[in-house]
Amino acid sequence: MERHDLITVPTVARDFWKTTMMTPDRQKVNPFFLGGERIIVSYPTNTMSHPDKLMSMRGNSPAFSRSTVFHELIPGHHLQFHHMARHRPYRNLFSTPFWIEGWAVYWELLLWQRGFPSQTTGQKWATNAASNAIGMLFWRMHRCARIVFSLKFHLRQMTPRECIELLVTRVGHERATAEGEVRRSFAGDYPPLYQAGYLLGAFQLRELRRELVVDPQGPRWGEKRFHDAVLRENNMPIELLRALFREEKLSVGRRALWKFRV
Repeated sequence: MERHDLITVPTVARDFWKTTMMTPDRQKVNPFFLGGERIIVSYPTNTMSHPDKLMSMRGNSPAFSRSTVFHELIPGHHLQFHHMARHRPYRNLFSTPFWIEGWAVYWELLLWQRGFPSQTTGQKWATNAASNAIGMLFWRMHRCARIVFSLKFHLRQMTPRECIELLVTRVGHERATAEGEVRRSFAGDYPPLYQAGYLLGAFQLRELRRELVVDPQGPRWGEKRFHDAVLRENNMPIELLRALFREEKLSVGRRALWKFRV
């Protein structure tokens, strides 16, 4: 982030972050790394059986984890939470996964475009670039599958067992991680549109970036200005964020009309 000057990384956010270990029971519901104010590492523990340890390592291989860490830490959720505590905290009332999760997945899309799988610090080409690319593509498929199985489940078009089979056969999940993902999605802790918000929110932010940063007919914001502005406005629906950046006047009866590219 700093080498390419893509976003401001405050010293306290860069140098101080917390790590905790995912318990074996929680890994049955959250099989992958998680984040927020801390990064929660999903790796084997000494109380697991040997097959469960191997499964945990397969589900969180280095190539998978490399893409998870920037999603959870910087510029993802850890940096988000840093700004949410300091800029317009009243907007947390309007919390939406399209902003929270969309921001983290947006960076998956942008860093793929910038060749992140083949880059490592101090080395132009990583020897495991192919593995890193596969890891990022796995997560892209995972985000797509989340939209399909979560919406179809809530529309009563798929059973939980069918959702698991989709993740195993179409995405390439281990069966245990697929079961954990489905348990997490339908345990009642997330609203019906939460899982769809990851990729659809990322598409919204990518389109907003195109309008403000990339489009030659647009305002031509710089990358850093755009990314800093998103975080400092805090949690809000992306269409309202777009209206704010475009200085549009809002009416009481305004309805969502923005058609964004996917």
